[in-house]
Amino acid sequence: MRAARRTGVILLSTLLLVAGLLAPPAGAAVGKETRLAEQLVRGVSVNDANRHLIALQRIADSDGNGGNRASADQTADDSGFRQSVQYVAKTMRKLGFTVQVQTFAYDVEVVNTDTITAPGLADITIDQMMDSISAPVGGITAPLAVVPPSDAGTGCAETDFVGANYSGTIALIKRGACPFSQKAINAAKAGALLAVIYNNEPGSLNGTLSGVDVTIPVGGISDADGEALLDLAGQTIKVDMNSTTTPRTSQNVIAQTTTGRTKNVVMLGAHLDSVPEGPGINDNGSGSAALLEIAETLGSAPKTNNAIRFAWWGAEEIGLVGSSKYVERLPFQRQLDIALYLNFDMIASPNAGYFVYEGSDGGPYGSAQIEQLFVDYFDQRTPVQTEGTPFDGRSDYGPFIAVGIPAGGLFTGAEDIKSENQADLWGGTAGDPFDPCYHQACDNLGNVDRVALERNMQAAAWATGIYGYSTEDINGVPARDQRAQLRANAQRMALTAAPDASHDDAAAA
Repeated sequence: MRAARRTGVILLSTLLLVAGLLAPPAGAAVGKETRLAEQLVRGVSVNDANRHLIALQRIADSDGNGGNRASADQTADDSGFRQSVQYVAKTMRKLGFTVQVQTFAYDVEVVNTDTITAPGLADITIDQMMDSISAPVGGITAPLAVVPPSDAGTGCAETDFVGANYSGTIALIKRGACPFSQKAINAAKAGALLAVIYNNEPGSLNGTLSGVDVTIPVGGISDADGEALLDLAGQTIKVDMNSTTTPRTSQNVIAQTTTGRTKNVVMLGAHLDSVPEGPGINDNGSGSAALLEIAETLGSAPKTNNAIRFAWWGAEEIGLVGSSKYVERLPFQRQLDIALYLNFDMIASPNAGYFVYEGSDGGPYGSAQIEQLFVDYFDQRTPVQTEGTPFDGRSDYGPFIAVGIPAGGLFTGAEDIKSENQADLWGGTAGDPFDPCYHQACDNLGNVDRVALERNMQAAAWATGIYGYSTEDINGVPARDQRAQLRANAQRMALTAAPDASHDDAAAA
């Protein structure tokens, strides 16, 4: 008996292991997997999402809010953002979600001076690059030395500074082909006292040195101002560029369902803050409103296998601060609880494109599968096709993929120009930005493509339903009923294959 029983246990264990590698029974998972997703897609309403956009617009327009919903930056006035936090938190609490308002601290650079004074020109505004040291009090006065513009990348090689004397000068360098820090380091090695980098496309230049240690101050100016300075090579100019660091606080809103596995959480996020220049209705009221509408349609206690967590981030426009602080505060075991992160930042641009983040190109494992889910959804359920867009670090997926959490999401375009091919594919106007009001006061209720908002919100709802049921293709965690069916199949196989105990007893006798 003991030998027969031991044989049966070994066989059962082996069959369980094999069964765990088998696909779920035909029809068992697929119907349940898509049922919730279908319900969410049908249930979300663009009119209800638009109601949230109206609320955010009115918050920005309220007395004392300055027409924006910005997190505290150079000034401490963030009343529009704080009221947005209260609106989202109150809405989610009324729906029954478990809600946390997470306060975090961060430092901002407050500009004291930002001027270039040059002969024959009006004062030019220079933006001190993030992570750059300041110029001394009183500024730097020195001859202007122009690094010859080159298609190969102006200032990207030390040899670009050979043939002229840059010692004791202010170096003027064109943007392009390599990081700002590389250009500045080469300028410093050549003896320059300060580097001015001018844009290679229309508009001002707000750059970052990305934490690289550069020993001279570095600032950015517009293409037009750079072209004007080219004619002043050798003449003395003054750059007065100084800033100080000041502490600020902001908030994230985190809300989670009361049902589902808390160790395999499906997370959706959108930043809630605007820039100081405007109300931020597309950027990013659109993503924030979509999450609110999906949450309301889903309910706080859905019949999902996995818990669903929603996040509205603060201080994204200052450098992904809210999402970064959130991820930093999570111990490794809590990071493991997050199965995947879906990001929705600008999903209703008025000259909309339909972009899916390219998880197949550099994202953690599982990101490619998220990308494919969105691509398949649009291919099969909408009249539009998608294009890939890279993880370029400009939105809140960044801190998640940095710690290996699979991520994906949707995007309708910002300041980049829509091409002829993209206009043929999606409609709209070729040669214009996807969002002509990006980071401007006109990013208001009139700056929203509600068809794009509806399509993207429905795609987000679909992903919520699919991954709420199972994340097996992301991280190998199947749904409960799939696991139960696999165990039942294995047990039946074990009982069928196990030796006849009575026959063993008779033989022993």
